[in-house]
Amino acid sequence: MNAEPDDVFARIGRANWLGHQGDRAGARAVLMEIWEAIGQDGEALYHCALAHSMADVQDDPREELVWDLRALDAAARITDESVEAAGLPVSARDFYPSLHLNLADVYRRLGAGNEARRQVALGRRTAVALADDGYRQMITAALDRTEREEGMNERGGLSGS
Repeated sequence: MNAEPDDVFARIGRANWLGHQGDRAGARAVLMEIWEAIGQDGEALYHCALAHSMADVQDDPREELVWDLRALDAAARITDESVEAAGLPVSARDFYPSLHLNLADVYRRLGAGNEARRQVALGRRTAVALADDGYRQMITAALDRTEREEGMNERGGLSGS
């Protein structure tokens, strides 16, 4: 990897800020630069964070799904040691609830209801390991919302996308 770890997270943070400001193309460009700098053999923690962020700034839900799946794949290779070395106050398993939430949402928007419901169930199962705090409550509320929206789809309601 060509960049220092702190620089990687700082650059991801700047790209996320761009995305939140509405510059999704700019965010994608910054994230792709980081992705290419890290390379195929880069740290799984960075691949997960990058792919998770890249999914959030995609305009096409099919591309979003590709990046969400990359994030989930990378999460399987994250170790508690790498998380600790990065100075993050979480464990490797703490990444899963958010990843499953994002997958549930994109599968819902793509009309893949069974897979959306499966991802909601996985999100709930993994969320119980989170600290009982605001983050866990946010994830749980978002899983509830995604599940309700998927239920509306089953009954012929609006997709919410």
